[in-house]
Amino acid sequence: MTSIRHNEGVLDAARDCVLAYGVRRTTLTDVARRAGVSRMTIYRHWPDVRTLVMDLMTREWVRVVAALDMSDPVRAVVGGVRGLRAHPLWRKIVEADPELLLPYLLDRRGAGHEAILEALEPAVGDPRKARAVLLVAQSFLLSAPTMLDPVTLDELDAELAALLEAYLG
Repeated sequence: MTSIRHNEGVLDAARDCVLAYGVRRTTLTDVARRAGVSRMTIYRHWPDVRTLVMDLMTREWVRVVAALDMSDPVRAVVGGVRGLRAHPLWRKIVEADPELLLPYLLDRRGAGHEAILEALEPAVGDPRKARAVLLVAQSFLLSAPTMLDPVTLDELDAELAALLEAYLG
């Protein structure tokens, strides 16, 4: 039997609730109702909504990374930034609950970071470069909207590609 921590139905229900209500207004009762399981079943595996949402974010970001063609790391990184920027869950969290991202920016790497590094390291051939590329990509993902006007996101993405091309050779 599949562990409920990786239960697609529960994670799908959590995604639907977060998209509808935001993280702060989502309850485990809401998620249980949508998933068709008892609230106690969820509580046995996730102590709170935040933990459930962290697992959901990991699943969603890993899916974005898994879809990238790493044979061209520059194109993959720019595509990954664009894919995450357009992802409905990412957009909802950035708009409604951005504080959820702070631990992953200031204190620790998450499972999503680990998955990205696992894909990047062989593609760029150096763990140090993979980490530097991830930091640059993360800044373009998070801060690009603050740098718009007179430039567009497409123009900033082109600059990201130029930076990565120069760095990765």
